[in-house]
Amino acid sequence: LEECGESFYNSKIPPVIEEFDKAGMISVEAGGAKCVFVPKYKVPLMLQKSDGGFGYDSTDMAALKYRLCDLGATRAVYITDFSQGDHFQMCYLAAEMIGWVDPSKHKLEHIGFGTVMGEDGKRFKTRSGETVRLVDLLDEAVKRMETSLHERIEEKKAVITTEQVPEIAAAMGYGAVKYFDLRRNPTSNYKFSYDEMLDTRGNTAIYLMYAHARLESIISKGLADHNIDVDEIVKNKTAKITLAHPSERNLALHLQMFSDMIVDVLQELYPYRVCDFLYALSNAVSEFVTKCKVMGSPEMESRLLLCRASAVCMRQCFDLLAIRHVNRI
Repeated sequence: LEECGESFYNSKIPPVIEEFDKAGMISVEAGGAKCVFVPKYKVPLMLQKSDGGFGYDSTDMAALKYRLCDLGATRAVYITDFSQGDHFQMCYLAAEMIGWVDPSKHKLEHIGFGTVMGEDGKRFKTRSGETVRLVDLLDEAVKRMETSLHERIEEKKAVITTEQVPEIAAAMGYGAVKYFDLRRNPTSNYKFSYDEMLDTRGNTAIYLMYAHARLESIISKGLADHNIDVDEIVKNKTAKITLAHPSERNLALHLQMFSDMIVDVLQELYPYRVCDFLYALSNAVSEFVTKCKVMGSPEMESRLLLCRASAVCMRQCFDLLAIRHVNRI
């Protein structure tokens, strides 16, 4: 992967303007600005300013040609503030007009993201009015998780040691912030709230991590107390799962939907589809382990295998969201 900054495209701008000029698509406006009008838009793309300089329109068109014609890209996805949506649609239309884009072969998309708001409903800023740094948000989330985990240890509600707290708090704190952002439509504005994102209930990374850790705990007990090694069973290809209880069937059906979810995400490019699936799967897991006895039941091996399949699927979703999972909390 080679990253190219704006200056990389400076030398590529004049040839683009010349190409549009030769095609008869340049309109010289008042002051000498060279513009390109595209369908459905009254305001044109300005490929060259009246003073001879170049702006975002110039650079983005040069970059688009480089990616389509030099790199041979067939799909380009631009992710910016949602207010830039019209600008990129105009660039895509101009690229199609000049012949860089073949609608049957190329797919050009723009994903706009909304604004992060404070709990007062205004743009999220510090008390002094400055933009909040992401690193500060992440550090605060980790700090709050460390406090929460230490409290759980004191209350005998955790199975981790004090020494393990920093690593686990980092995974949970960072994951909570990421998930809180990814679980909603990117074009929507949303209010930033530590209380909501670190909640152990509802659609949060913390709830999902506890659900995953619960599965790992059950699997570990199956090995320690009943000598059932589900990973060895899977490795030897002797796994057999029985789906008799409605909660077992419901969980299995949710697992089956993983591949469909992946197809939808690849088409729509919305990470919240992964989040929705993961949350629904976690709810199905919770119902399963609540209504179906695992340890000591006649169906123990089958149900432990269902736990392992669910944990594997959850970890795959965590990986897709770039969230580090934990096995013990």
